[in-house]
Amino acid sequence: MIPHGAPVRAAGRNRSAARRRRRPQADPRGHWVLVAVVMLLTAGALVLDAYVAGATGEIPAAPHPPPDRSSTELDRVRRGGPVLGQAADAPVGGAWAGARLPARTVALTFEGGPDPRWTPQVLAVLAEHGVNATFFAVGARVAEHPGLTRRIVSEGHEIGNHTYAHADLTAVSDWRLRLELSLTQKALAAAAGVYTRLARPPYSSSPAALTGAQLRVLRSMSAEGYLLALSDLDAADPADGGAARTARLVSPRRGAVVTMRGSGDEPGRTAHEVDRLLTGLAGRGYRVTTLTAALGVPGAHTPAGHTDRFVGSGLILAQRAAAVFAAAMSWILAVAAALTLLRLVVFLLLARVHVRRARVRRTRGHGRGVRSTPAWAGPPGVTVIVPAYNEEAGIGATVRSLVNTGYPGALEVIVVDDGSADGTAAVVSALGLPRVRLIRRRNGGKAAALNTGVAHASHEIVVMVDGDTVFEPATIGNLVRPFADPAVGAVSGNTKVGNRGGVLGRWQHIEYVIGFNLDRRAFDLLTCMPTVPGAIGAFRRSALRAVGGLSGDTLAEDTDLSMALGRGGWRVVYTEDALAWTEAPASLRQMWRQRYRWCYGTLQAMWKHRRAIVEPGPFGRRCLGYLALFHVALPLLAPVVDIMAVYGAVTGDPLPAVAVWAGFGLLQALGGWYALRLDREPASVLWALPLQQLFYRQLMYLVVIQSVATALLGARLPWQTIRRQGVFAT
Repeated sequence: MIPHGAPVRAAGRNRSAARRRRRPQADPRGHWVLVAVVMLLTAGALVLDAYVAGATGEIPAAPHPPPDRSSTELDRVRRGGPVLGQAADAPVGGAWAGARLPARTVALTFEGGPDPRWTPQVLAVLAEHGVNATFFAVGARVAEHPGLTRRIVSEGHEIGNHTYAHADLTAVSDWRLRLELSLTQKALAAAAGVYTRLARPPYSSSPAALTGAQLRVLRSMSAEGYLLALSDLDAADPADGGAARTARLVSPRRGAVVTMRGSGDEPGRTAHEVDRLLTGLAGRGYRVTTLTAALGVPGAHTPAGHTDRFVGSGLILAQRAAAVFAAAMSWILAVAAALTLLRLVVFLLLARVHVRRARVRRTRGHGRGVRSTPAWAGPPGVTVIVPAYNEEAGIGATVRSLVNTGYPGALEVIVVDDGSADGTAAVVSALGLPRVRLIRRRNGGKAAALNTGVAHASHEIVVMVDGDTVFEPATIGNLVRPFADPAVGAVSGNTKVGNRGGVLGRWQHIEYVIGFNLDRRAFDLLTCMPTVPGAIGAFRRSALRAVGGLSGDTLAEDTDLSMALGRGGWRVVYTEDALAWTEAPASLRQMWRQRYRWCYGTLQAMWKHRRAIVEPGPFGRRCLGYLALFHVALPLLAPVVDIMAVYGAVTGDPLPAVAVWAGFGLLQALGGWYALRLDREPASVLWALPLQQLFYRQLMYLVVIQSVATALLGARLPWQTIRRQGVFAT
């Protein structure tokens, strides 16, 4: 330590050493690859789940335009039978054969599923009647219920391809059509060990109802080697009269392909309809069997290859994992929204209570300045400590504001130049102000600089202020007033952003008022103040000695000290009328560095004081629990939660999601308006709040991710400062 005015030996050598020590360490970068991979997997899982969700919804296809009546092929197919396939002697793309079933023969087919609700009931009814049927299964449901698929095959029934996501194939591209069919085959391979050569496009009916677009789809499916089955009658369609009338409509001169739909029906309805249909057909002497058996052609199934079984197993696993992930994220989204809403409401209520109590204190002490106690004959002496590292731009304004205070008691200002490489010391010396001392020391970090100032302090009350901060005349007196209570060990002031011009400045202004200062009102009432900010904080020197002074173990020496005081049984309070104007970072890069240091240092302090959770008293559980939940866990999950919200809006009805976001935005705006009102700030700045939620909030999430990764990797960061613009310089 070198007093003001003393020569500095080997100044050049010391300055070079300081530069070497200040050279930024390489931050860990590999975790961004991990973050990218996690986000990619998240997006992939949600896309897969959305794809499957669209399938299980089975939304009816949009009506198609009237068919082209001039198409000769379309007219021929419409007059033909319901089973379409390439003629054995026809070239690829050539003429089709439309087959009908033999007389008194019915092929009973089911669309959709397998479904855990209705498929077992249908299988039981089929077994009771001794009948086999053909199930045109949706691949996504095969993947959801592979056991039911195996049961269908093992009981002698046929499986057909009904696409993977129940897509309207007339509205998709050729590659999507092939993908739908291929994925279903792989799901069947994994679930039942078979391929199928039967297929039916979704939203199809009888040949007579075909459109030109559907005919093109059928041609494409036929080119993939499928035997295509349409329908003669739909037993579940009211237009066909239901199962009983369908049984009567089957002509004795020829058979029919009868379709039933069970997925989505009321419980028991499908099985009841199947029983009625089979009973009616049996009474008229019909044979009910599978589609291939009715046609007398080879069976629908062929053994699946090992490769497709393996790929299909991966598909089933991925679909299940995506469903579990999406469900978990939905719950996390709900819990996060509830916690955020609860926090906002509770903190606003606590802020209101704090305002009332503060008003009572001001009324009782109005006009009397600092309340005296038996230990104070008058206003106590105050030592203001300003740690400074490369603060040339703003240190002059800071020191002048401290000297030109309205505090009536003894006051001294100690500026600790922590090895600055610029003209910080020269600026302070040139001021020539009374009650100002300059102490110059080799660079050792902010905590060491503050401890140096405390060691040279002449008074019991110590105020610590950053070198970019300006006090108002009444600030020191308002800071000292709570120390009339001997249980108070530290007092946090009200920090305000001085350079709030521009969008970035307004965002930080909103954050300071709504986030930091509103929270401190609640922490004051809950006796769990986690941080007395370095910009403006006052301490009882005996309390500092009791906890061993400031520690250099963390980058957040202010949070570390505040937690130590709380654990030591000292009260840490907040006074909103002790105002300090600070210079916030003017660029995104500078702001990133500052918030990165804050967040990383807070994590270090939380880990250092982790035993406070099991110690007597509420401080540890309230303080560390709140920080862990709202400052670490939720920000880490926030990007995924945001993606989940967008996913819900895209895959479902967007109105509920938009309404929820609008509701939260309105509540935050109301909370912001109230916080600004409490701080006597104009509410016009709220126009920047929606933009802050969209952009600034995401940046803070990335800061938390970076900080957690740095902490887990065990990297250490130096005391980083931001480049000052000197907005308070005159």
